[in-house]
Amino acid sequence: MRLAIDHHSTYNFSQPQARVVQLLRVTPNDYAAQTVIDWRIDVDCDARLRTGYDGYGNTTTMLYVDGPIEHIAITVRGEVLTEDMAGIVKGIDEPLPPLFYTRTTPLTAPDPTIAAHARSVGSSDRLERAHALNALVGSSIAIHGGRTAGALPAEILARGSGSVKDAAHLLVAVGHAAGYPARIVSGHSLHGPDRGTRQSAHYWAELYVERLGWVGLDPCSGFSPDESYVRVAVGLDGSDVTPVSGMRKGGGIEELDVGVFVGQSQD
Repeated sequence: MRLAIDHHSTYNFSQPQARVVQLLRVTPNDYAAQTVIDWRIDVDCDARLRTGYDGYGNTTTMLYVDGPIEHIAITVRGEVLTEDMAGIVKGIDEPLPPLFYTRTTPLTAPDPTIAAHARSVGSSDRLERAHALNALVGSSIAIHGGRTAGALPAEILARGSGSVKDAAHLLVAVGHAAGYPARIVSGHSLHGPDRGTRQSAHYWAELYVERLGWVGLDPCSGFSPDESYVRVAVGLDGSDVTPVSGMRKGGGIEELDVGVFVGQSQD
């Protein structure tokens, strides 16, 4: 499948800013299931862009803007050729071993409630159990689009609802409780919960299965990512994969408006 991505981030400041620095994690890498055909980042003001990689192997772009500046619009557009690999991640450089992803953060740490939830799924086959855990998370909470307030896994489970990022965090926590190295993934989906509307970034999880490798699992769909997904960044939790983050030098209030449009290219 050939997918077209159109990602817009617009910043408005109530007072002129002396300097703005942004870290962008918006550029996907090639691997067995996807090939980037075209990708570009445009900014509506004089800016310096510097491309690099973070410790997880994600492509990053540092954006520097010198003020005074009251408005910044960042547009990311590209096309990616995708293939259904049943969620299996192959052909990509992994700078960190799976053992690293046994680490937890407050957003992905299992507590006794999460551990008991994970124990409710039993299977000797690690791949089957990973899929069962994914289905368990998807059936345990109502998943909605939009942003998250950064709730802890136990809070998400007790509330019975959460954003796509909340669901991904919950699956990572459940995966940890079940003994899997686990991590969060940011990217795009043609059929996410915001389908038919202006979307935000999509999030899911990957669990490491011995002798197979990393396997993507999406609680929103209950299945592994297929050719309708574009995988962008991985990390221990959502703070490691946020598409746009940064700092500014100047007072006043910052307003951020984000829109992501995903479609199937006709070319």
